[in-house]
Amino acid sequence: MKVYAVFDTNILVSALISRRSDTAVVLALETMLSGEVIPLYNDEILQEYEEVLHREKFDFPESLVDAIICQIKKDGIASERIHTDETFPDLTDIVFYEVALSKEDSFLVTGNIKHFPMNPIVVTPSEFLKLIEKLE
Repeated sequence: MKVYAVFDTNILVSALISRRSDTAVVLALETMLSGEVIPLYNDEILQEYEEVLHREKFDFPESLVDAIICQIKKDGIASERIHTDETFPDLTDIVFYEVALSKEDSFLVTGNIKHFPMNPIVVTPSEFLKLIEKLE
């Protein structure tokens, strides 16, 4: 079974700053980079990835950031937003949720679960890894 997911920007940042390779955020990102999970995205999401991951304070190598974004574009599916009437504490989070709604059996992987509606598609990296394991 194919697994689709939208990765909140905080997952990418957390994985890239992690000093350990066995953390849930690193392993969740690896599922996408290995092709095990198909990322969903749109231009707004890619723009946020670009802007946040290129921030000077993170000092991520530009080649690494570009490689991750290229991989998302190459292996992922550009998706439309599906309008929701849910309310969000941070309006910039809506796009991630609405893109996740665009594909049946997809997930929104985030470290900020309280920023999103209570919905089974919204999962933490740990929950996501457990779900993938069950689906295999």
